[in-house]
Amino acid sequence: MKIPHNALVAVADGERFRLMRNTGPIFEPKLELVAEPSLRMPVPGAESRSDDRGTLTTAGSQTDLAEVAHGAAVVEWLNAKALHGEIDQLVVVADPRTLGEMRPHYHKLLREKIVAELAKELTGESPQSIAETLAAA
Repeated sequence: MKIPHNALVAVADGERFRLMRNTGPIFEPKLELVAEPSLRMPVPGAESRSDDRGTLTTAGSQTDLAEVAHGAAVVEWLNAKALHGEIDQLVVVADPRTLGEMRPHYHKLLREKIVAELAKELTGESPQSIAETLAAA
């Protein structure tokens, strides 16, 4: 996979979000950690619904809701950065479930900045390992 020089790489899952920058060439990325942003999270379980018997139920377990909320918070953060002109090129790396939750919430401007996506769980990996995985993809 091509990772443009100076492109940002967002690595996320349902619990963690790291932002890195490629300081290497396009086919031999070298990632450096830029930030691990603190995200404003909605309250899990706030979106309840009634079942057909009128009983209140949640959309999933508290863990599921927290993971969905985290994915939404990551996109909210990325959208804000794109709207403020702080993102030129972006690679999004997230586990398949989180990436699926994130995609519908991309702002049009953010979508235009995304040069690649990879549906893979890499948040626990080192920047070097992530760079190697991206180069091989």
